[in-house]
Amino acid sequence: MFYLALSILCSSLIFVVFKYYSIHKVNTLLAIIINYVVACTVGLLFYEQEISLGALMQTAWTPWALALGIMFILIFNVMAATSQQLGVSVASVATKMSFVVPVVLGIFLYDEALAPVHIIGVVIALFAVYLSAAKDNGKAVGLSFLLMPLILFLGSGFIDSAIKYFQEAWVPAEQFPLFSALVFAAAAMAGAVFSLFKPQDSLIRLRTKEILGGLALGIPNYFSIFFLMQALDQGILTSGVIFTINNLAIVLFSTLLGAVMFKEQLNFRNRLGLVLAIVSILLVM
Repeated sequence: MFYLALSILCSSLIFVVFKYYSIHKVNTLLAIIINYVVACTVGLLFYEQEISLGALMQTAWTPWALALGIMFILIFNVMAATSQQLGVSVASVATKMSFVVPVVLGIFLYDEALAPVHIIGVVIALFAVYLSAAKDNGKAVGLSFLLMPLILFLGSGFIDSAIKYFQEAWVPAEQFPLFSALVFAAAAMAGAVFSLFKPQDSLIRLRTKEILGGLALGIPNYFSIFFLMQALDQGILTSGVIFTINNLAIVLFSTLLGAVMFKEQLNFRNRLGLVLAIVSILLVM
């Protein structure tokens, strides 16, 4: 539970950093690319063995780490597009509900049994995540959740599922730092390539605030993945329970941080969602 708590803390700090991006008008794309470079560097620093590029390229999980890194940057851009076109609430709900994907896959791929109380907890979690993100903007939430939210939902769930699969079948515990570093390196390279296709007038020169923003994001970003893999490796809880606690606790903690640090207002549905989040976490633990 200690590693899981650290992963939740780091993941929640990511939301805080993104909030500061908007406050200080940081160029998000540039800061994100720097963040991945920083995360990769941290992973290499924590890898205690000698690194051989030739041996790394022959490692069985290397191609999958590269693919996962590209997935990271793609899902981030889908998240941005969903937020801009359909609203932040839609993007938030689609992302946070994605923990259902690894929960379901854990049952079918790893024969992980969920007790009835755990199933009830997952169902309550769905309502909690939705209510915690609901805003009083008068927009109905229904079939308008089409292609982009669906991609965001499945993509975020796929990333969580892939992390569990690689931890379970491919990556020894001592190679977690190297695996994470390679994932982030791939994301940084993919982001750099992506930036080449952006309209030049949409990009600005690299400033100190982008560098600081990348540093502030990259460190918790790396450790959010690293500590999650450590929590999965302990085998104390099933992956379904871990991902449920992880996602719901992030919803709870990041919402509280927003209320305390940025004076964000919570409506009745938000408060009800937080209560249900606590109930669901207690049920699935």
